[in-house]
Amino acid sequence: MPEYVNLQGHNLYSYEWDNDGEALVLLHGGLSKTSSWDYIMVPPLEDDFHVFAYDRTAHGFSGDQVGSLHFDFQTREAIAYLEDVVKEPAHLIGWSDGGIIALMVAMQRPDLVKSIVAIGANYHFSGVMQDFGDVVISPEDQAEYNLISPDAPSTLLEKSIRMHAIWKSEPTMTLQEIAEIQCPVLVLAGDDDVIDHAHSVALYEALPLGQLAIIPGTSHLVVKEKPDLMNAVILQFLEDLSYPITRMPVRRTSNPPE
Repeated sequence: MPEYVNLQGHNLYSYEWDNDGEALVLLHGGLSKTSSWDYIMVPPLEDDFHVFAYDRTAHGFSGDQVGSLHFDFQTREAIAYLEDVVKEPAHLIGWSDGGIIALMVAMQRPDLVKSIVAIGANYHFSGVMQDFGDVVISPEDQAEYNLISPDAPSTLLEKSIRMHAIWKSEPTMTLQEIAEIQCPVLVLAGDDDVIDHAHSVALYEALPLGQLAIIPGTSHLVVKEKPDLMNAVILQFLEDLSYPITRMPVRRTSNPPE
């Protein structure tokens, strides 16, 4: 059952599904929330993993804090969540901004990360093809926000404007930094994703233990467009995290890295 947990003096809305398996944390997308995708992700995972998730500060049921939307803040929060709530190394599945945060956590605290699935994630802001225009809040989004957010109704527009500005200048990871990530990472995207394909390929190729999946007939919303196919790919990845041995290696050597 979801509940508020006190994380470093701030109330964070946290979810936990019962299981004695290895810990796995879901990291939702930017300006989104856990309940936007847990009903898709949890059912195929909960039999084998101890699944956790939380609404990041300023998202969903969690209130805002100063500077909370910047990726450095969200990465520090994810590290604190792993240390104080999960209390063990975990597999991380992140969608969009959640995937960015997962990569940043692995760079800063590799001891806390067993593997990563980065869905529609970019390592640098230049990898996003979309031109962020004027922020428009739909009546439906505003009504939902008014029901669940502990922040004032007017803050939805303010947060959205802040986030759009951040997306134009963050994240700023380099491929040299990405190459330091030593856990298995699945880079997953839609074939019509907002993330440039060349950017996703560069991310995959920089990862020592990277794998790449492009889901056909999908966009940045691959999670909701072809969830069964996407989850099948993710489950296959999680079932065997060993270094892939293929019959005609080109990008990979025939022997796993030491």
